[in-house]
Amino acid sequence: MNKQIYPLLIAQFLSAFADNAILFTVIALVMQSSQLASWYIPALQSVFLIAFVVLAPWVGGFADSYPKARVLIIGNLIKAAGAGLLLCNVEPLIAYCVVGAGAAIYSPAKYGILPELAGHEFLVKANSWVEGSTILAILLGMVIGAKVADYSIVLALSGTIGIFIISALTTLYLPVSGAKESVPGSKVLLFLREIKLFFTAPRSRFVILGGSLFWAAAATLRVIIIAWAPLILLSKNATEIAELTLFIAIGIIAGSALVPGLIPLEHLRRARLPAYLMALFIFGLSFTDNLWSARLTLFFIGVMGGMFIVPINAALQELGQQTVGSGSAVALQGFFQNLTMLVAVGSYTYAASRQVDPVLAMLSLGMLVFMATFLVSLHLPNNRSKNNK
Repeated sequence: MNKQIYPLLIAQFLSAFADNAILFTVIALVMQSSQLASWYIPALQSVFLIAFVVLAPWVGGFADSYPKARVLIIGNLIKAAGAGLLLCNVEPLIAYCVVGAGAAIYSPAKYGILPELAGHEFLVKANSWVEGSTILAILLGMVIGAKVADYSIVLALSGTIGIFIISALTTLYLPVSGAKESVPGSKVLLFLREIKLFFTAPRSRFVILGGSLFWAAAATLRVIIIAWAPLILLSKNATEIAELTLFIAIGIIAGSALVPGLIPLEHLRRARLPAYLMALFIFGLSFTDNLWSARLTLFFIGVMGGMFIVPINAALQELGQQTVGSGSAVALQGFFQNLTMLVAVGSYTYAASRQVDPVLAMLSLGMLVFMATFLVSLHLPNNRSKNNK
């Protein structure tokens, strides 16, 4: 394993910490306001995702055409600017969309740089480390961000700006390499050709659709929990909801640690099994009505999710490096996963505006994830082969 991965782990930890601190700061802002409706929180999630979908044709090529270490800096500074807009009392929907734009630029470089730092043999392990450190940052960012925000919104936003800047400075220690010549012509047409290329082979199609399934389920579950926890578990503020979702994060860390020995790239087909189990645990969560059974169920949802997404990400990066470029491949995945997240969260936003029961919404989510896993697994080859790279 290349030791230069350590600055990436530190930078990603700080950036993910600030990402989730600012999310729960905005949630606290909404919960403390009597003027904002219940649909406002899923609407915030939706505007964040719109940036990923709209910018997808450009951010992948941008990450591949410039040193990815420098692209990470740009992404962090844009996210800091979005937090600054929130601090200046700009409409939260607009400010959080700017944060989303920074995240859309940051993501292809974050994952795209991994094949440059770790070869095929260590790629799943490197993804496991990045995913584990990211989830640990999410865990701490949720709890600390929510606690600070419940005390002072201004202090929470000021802290996130500082952390984004520190993360940007940390990436200065990453190697400045990996840039390739930009492909001339329309970026939109190039993006469409890359989509066609990735959907030709069953393996790459599974990687794209599988990643989209995971993130759509995760995003929807998160916004459902925000409505479900106060109703079923009588959670009273952003801190209590953040502490509840910690158990998903802990589970993903555990799943990420277990997966390198269980699902190597040569046996990617196995990844569908934890996806099925994740769906069943989401289904089961809808029947829980006490705090500890909810925490335990959320933990196992996280374990299965971590075991599913880590090999998916590793396979995507390797396939991308061999074809369109790792940054472009991550941007392509980002387009589909954020489009599906946007549709899923948007659908729940509409349902919430119609006063749908969150228990019913969670039950439906579990059923949909199970069916979607079956559909995206169709025609997935049993073993890795040259024809399915």
